[in-house]
Amino acid sequence: MQAAPVTKAGSFAEFYPFYLSEHSNVTCRRLHFVGSTLVLVCVAMLLFTGKPQYFLYALLCGYGLAWIGHFGFEKNKPASFKQPFYSFCGDWVMYRDIWVGRVKI
Repeated sequence: MQAAPVTKAGSFAEFYPFYLSEHSNVTCRRLHFVGSTLVLVCVAMLLFTGKPQYFLYALLCGYGLAWIGHFGFEKNKPASFKQPFYSFCGDWVMYRDIWVGRVKI
């Protein structure tokens, strides 16, 4: 999954291969997957209960587990520090790609 370094991608299609290269460690990808799943649970709980603390829980689960994956296992800075919007989109595209088998965990 090696891609050329991207400092500022002009499109998401340019950015996504770089994003995947920043997630080559399987434990990092697994932590992203668990974090994204918990984000969906927290958002469902927010909608179901109306309690705003679930929004905070969603942020903590999503970013917390992803950053543990990057700093602890991948040994790099999260892509969200480089291109926040594309990184956010990349999280959800990778999440889908894991579900459909394009990215292995």
